[in-house]
Amino acid sequence: MPLYEYLCRDCGAKFELLRGIAQADDPAPCTECGSPRTGRLISLFAAISDGKMVVGSTGCAACSSHHCAACGLHG
Repeated sequence: MPLYEYLCRDCGAKFELLRGIAQADDPAPCTECGSPRTGRLISLFAAISDGKMVVGSTGCAACSSHHCAACGLHG
C-alpha cells in the first residue's frame, strides 16, 4: 500500500497517510487541525537508471506546476 503526503491549506501541516491507490485523492482531514482543506503532494523520489541516480522533482498533484504556490497550497 502506497504512502501519500498531504498538505493542509489552513494550518500548513504536512502529513502522510498509508492508503490504497483508489483512495489517494479522497478527502484526508488534517492530522493537526482536522481541516478538510488538504491536498495531496507529489513526493520526492529517487531511482537508479542505467547505473545513474535520478531524482524526481516535487510539486502538487492538483496542478501541473512544480511549485506549490502556483495552485495556492502554500498561500
